[in-house]
Amino acid sequence: MVVAQLINVLYNVVDRMYIGHLPDAAGNALTGVGVTFPLITVVSAFANLYGVGGAPLFSMARGRGDPDAAGRIMGNVFVLLTATGLALTALGLAAKRPLLFLFGASEVTYPYADSYLTIYLCGSVFVMLGLGMNNFINAQGFARTGMCTVLIGAVLNILLDPLFIFVFGMGVRGAALATVLSQFVSAAWAVGFLCSRRSLLRLERRWMPLRRAVVGKVVALGFSSFVMSVTNSAVQSVCNATLQGWGGDLYVGVMTVLDSVREVVQTVVSGVTNAAQPVMSFNYGAGEYRRVRQGILFTTAACILYTTVVWALLFFFPRSFITIFNDEPALVEACVPAMHIYFFGFFMMSLQMAGQSVSVALGRSKQAIFFSLLRKAFIVIPLTLVLPGLFGLGVKGVFLAEPISNFVGGLACYLTMLLTVWRQLLRAEKACAAPGETARAALR
Repeated sequence: MVVAQLINVLYNVVDRMYIGHLPDAAGNALTGVGVTFPLITVVSAFANLYGVGGAPLFSMARGRGDPDAAGRIMGNVFVLLTATGLALTALGLAAKRPLLFLFGASEVTYPYADSYLTIYLCGSVFVMLGLGMNNFINAQGFARTGMCTVLIGAVLNILLDPLFIFVFGMGVRGAALATVLSQFVSAAWAVGFLCSRRSLLRLERRWMPLRRAVVGKVVALGFSSFVMSVTNSAVQSVCNATLQGWGGDLYVGVMTVLDSVREVVQTVVSGVTNAAQPVMSFNYGAGEYRRVRQGILFTTAACILYTTVVWALLFFFPRSFITIFNDEPALVEACVPAMHIYFFGFFMMSLQMAGQSVSVALGRSKQAIFFSLLRKAFIVIPLTLVLPGLFGLGVKGVFLAEPISNFVGGLACYLTMLLTVWRQLLRAEKACAAPGETARAALR
């Protein structure tokens, strides 16, 4: 799943790599694509709302030995993804111009943003089905097949990007078209596998009629991931708009590069935490509480070790990462100090993600939602708006908001998990020798 997550990031990151090295106006083109991130993130947010919300419930139902309930969850999620994807396409195309200017576009960068977003939105359904339904492949233990879902599309995107962008001279429109076509192939692969005999539990039409109770549970559990993605979108738009006011297009471009680097390096943490969720959900449903605790420990240790190493690499070798996306001297020089600030204490972010993944895996949606909102909505956004005007920080204040939120939000989320979930799992483990209701009471 880590490899699958890394490959999935390539869809948009590869676009930026090519766009950032266009012969003419590479900086403006990269910045224009950057201001589309908030809207693109919203599409992913809805995919997470249903896919991430449904997969743990699906695993719990399988762990209880209830295939009918599991099949109904998967079928309902498929319908929700399809219907929402179509709605987002229509709404996005209708409101794209005012939204792009709100998110930091200028008269110079808007044409690039508009060209990219228009084509991308037409493929929203494919994006959502590929991302959302792949969770059910991984939840059945077919991690390699899940990796292939994104591998096929990513490889196709890498091949089509230079063809459309440079050979056919389509520029940013070519990058968007390559992404949409690649996402279509990924979605077809994922849905095709789930409908085939290779799947342990097949996607069938009889499971697709929407049930209010099923939809409610899926949305309630997936809402934390949705909130995290939507608040990421809000943070991106606020950062771009603030940087446009304090530093202009140059610093919106800097943030585009930083976001791109963060997407790549953060992907391993997302892969580990997402892979841990079905394992913990299944064992939680089966009453194997010791295995749940082992999953928490492994996830935490792996994420902290990885993010500490990444922090060191970004601090000592920033130019190596920046020039992957753009090598214009002015942007590189502005990006180096910004990267040092933005990624300071990067390892603390892993505590947030590890703690939140436990809450999602065990069905504690309220706790997961709270900490999603805490770090982004209650810490990053206010600091992004306030810090630039304090102590002459200017654009540095925008980049400083991220590490502050990592320390405060990460500690709060993980310590709360230890004081609540961890203690309850210990009590339930000790009570396992007693009747089942005793263990369940301990968990409550």
